[in-house]
Amino acid sequence: MNATITIWSKHMHKFFHNFEELGGLIIQPMMWVALFGVGMGALVSQVSGTDYMSFILPGILALTALGGAAGGGMALLEERIHGTMKEYLVAPIPRLSILLGSASSTVTKALFQTVIILVLGVLFGARITANPLNLLALLILIILFTLCFAGIALAVAARSRSIMGYHGMLFLFNLPLLFASNALYPLDQMPGWISTIALFNPTTYLIDALRVIAFNGQAALPFWVSLGVLCISAIAGMSLALHSFRAAIR
Repeated sequence: MNATITIWSKHMHKFFHNFEELGGLIIQPMMWVALFGVGMGALVSQVSGTDYMSFILPGILALTALGGAAGGGMALLEERIHGTMKEYLVAPIPRLSILLGSASSTVTKALFQTVIILVLGVLFGARITANPLNLLALLILIILFTLCFAGIALAVAARSRSIMGYHGMLFLFNLPLLFASNALYPLDQMPGWISTIALFNPTTYLIDALRVIAFNGQAALPFWVSLGVLCISAIAGMSLALHSFRAAIR
């Protein structure tokens, strides 16, 4: 546990002192809020009167969490490339603590970034439920979602041989996952083949659940189904990370 906390603390110290990493991970979702959310929201409101900012903000939060997950994998890959991982492996600490430290720092970074985007979205007009229990549920759902994709990112980082290769493999865990979900359009208004793809995308379940518990939206899926999918996805993602990490350090 002490080793996990130490690695977590090291990653967080680097994160808060590296403005390029911090800014790079949140500038894209900030632009979505400020440009797409506001601009598209004005058009949608004129046509249908819908509060589009409240509708789209859960999708932007999901995008932010995806970026945070990818950033966590990048930190692990850099430690492998620069030889820091070898120092961890020869130290008298449980090897599992290396993975747990990276996973916990990844989730912490993602939560920090999503809170910033959430506040920004509210400032731009999103209507959020102020109930503390609902906000706590929002954070728990984002943690589960981040664990899923942090696991995938860490699994890829544990086996990648270059930074370019890592980014190439993780390209599918960003905008394509966002567009293949209910982030921009209601699930029931998508073409059949796209909605089918969306149902295999964990992002869809996070966004639908967030809309219901925090943004007074209408549920397209039962909440317990969304929660179950996110729990299973988190377990599957971290299991994949553990398997890949163990294979990489043999």
